[in-house]
Amino acid sequence: MRFDIITVLPSLLDSPFAHSILQRAQKKGLAEIVVHNLRDYATNKQKSVDDYPYGGGSGMVMQIEPFAACIEKLQAERTYDEIIFMSPDGETLNQEIANNLSTKGNMMILCGHYKGIDQRIRDIYVTKEISVGDYVLSGGELPAAILTDAIIRLIPGVLSDETSALSDSFQDGLLDAPIYTRPADWKGHKVPDVLLSGHEAKILQWRDEQQLIRTRERRPDLLND
Repeated sequence: MRFDIITVLPSLLDSPFAHSILQRAQKKGLAEIVVHNLRDYATNKQKSVDDYPYGGGSGMVMQIEPFAACIEKLQAERTYDEIIFMSPDGETLNQEIANNLSTKGNMMILCGHYKGIDQRIRDIYVTKEISVGDYVLSGGELPAAILTDAIIRLIPGVLSDETSALSDSFQDGLLDAPIYTRPADWKGHKVPDVLLSGHEAKILQWRDEQQLIRTRERRPDLLND
């Protein structure tokens, strides 16, 4: 799976992709992440990629020409299953979206900045718009890193334990049950006896019950009842 990320701040993405699971996925050849500097496609000597908005108003707007040049160059090299724009008014990212995108091949991610991007970029090229929440950030780079992480960890072979991602919160529409490790008793705070029992059926039942309890307490919006 290949991710092409277009941004005016490529160095901002150096760290997220150079460590832990994302680094391991790239070393294994399971994912390829390529970051493109939008300024390389600027049409002026100053390498600026923004201009004042038509109709007035505050802020600057990212121009269509640099994005179009970069997108079309990449499209000439390979086919993309999705061209995604990270936007606060896009579809809110959830586990179902991440699961679906993890079955795709090549993806392009556009990172906005300043006041936003020329609407024609969205109308002509973008196939999907995704938000990471109902708030505004300085740019789309951090949301792009979040989306990429959420997808790549689901690719078979990325995690050392193949069942780990399947038991994450939201995979079955519920929050995950509480988890514990050693010591079994820490300053009087004990691990639930059922988890030490070795009785698999009772442990599974306990986890199912705890998932419902935790979801009802913290995210009742996820339940239909």
